Amino acid sequence: MRQKLYPNAAAALDGLLFNGMMICAGGFGLCGIPERLIDGVRDAGVSSLTVVSNNAGIDNEGLGKLLRTRQIKKMISSYVGENKEFERQYLAGELEVEFCPQGTIAERCRAGGAGIAGFYTKTGVGTLVAEGKETREFDGQEYLLERGIFADLAIVKGWKADESGNLIFRKTARNFNQPMATAGRVCIAEVEEIVPTGSLDPDAIHLPSIYVKRMIVGSPYDKKIESRTVRERETV
Repeated sequence: MRQKLYPNAAAALDGLLFNGMMICAGGFGLCGIPERLIDGVRDAGVSSLTVVSNNAGIDNEGLGKLLRTRQIKKMISSYVGENKEFERQYLAGELEVEFCPQGTIAERCRAGGAGIAGFYTKTGVGTLVAEGKETREFDGQEYLLERGIFADLAIVKGWKADESGNLIFRKTARNFNQPMATAGRVCIAEVEEIVPTGSLDPDAIHLPSIYVKRMIVGSPYDKKIESRTVRERETV
C-alpha cells in the first residue's frame, strides 16, 4: 500500500496545484475547514482558482485568506454573508460568483463524485438561480437541470483517520466534507488524529480510504467562532 501520510501541507500539495484549477473545500463556516491545506494553497501562490465551498470563511480566516491574496477568481457558494472582502470584491466586479442553494451545492458534489453529469431539482425554479439553465417538466412540475461538480482537487478536514485513510468526520463537519471529498480527482485530508488501521469501528467510517490519496495531521487547532452572540440574563 502506498504511504498516504505526508509531513505537512506543502508536501501533500506538491505536484497537484496549478493556476486556473478548481478546488472543492470542505467545511461549514469555520467548522470543519481544512485550515492547514488552505494555508498551503496560499503559500504556493497559485492563482485564478475556482473554489467550491459552502461559504468563503471570514476576513483573514479560512478561504478568506485566499481572497485577501487575490488567488481566487471564482467562488461557487451558497452563503457569503460573513466576509466583507468577499462582498467588496464581488461588488467591484473583481470576483466571479456563482450562487448555488445549499442543498444543491452538496448534491452537485455528491453527483460529481458518483459520476453523475447532471440532475433535475425543483430548487431554484422561477428564481435568478434558474437563469440560463435548462428546465424540464416531470409529472406536471417544472424542474431545473444542475450539473455535477468534479474538481481537480478536494481538500477536507477529518476528525480521526486510520493509517489506511478511512475517515470519521466530527458532527456538523460531515455535511460538506463528505460529498466534496468524493468530488475531487485527488482528495487530501487533514485530520486531528491518526490511529492504527483496524482500530476504528467499520460501521463508524464516514469516508472510505479509497477516496483519500494523501493525509496530514493538522492538530493542534484553535476553535474559531465566526460571530459570538449572547442574550441578556433574565431578571427574576
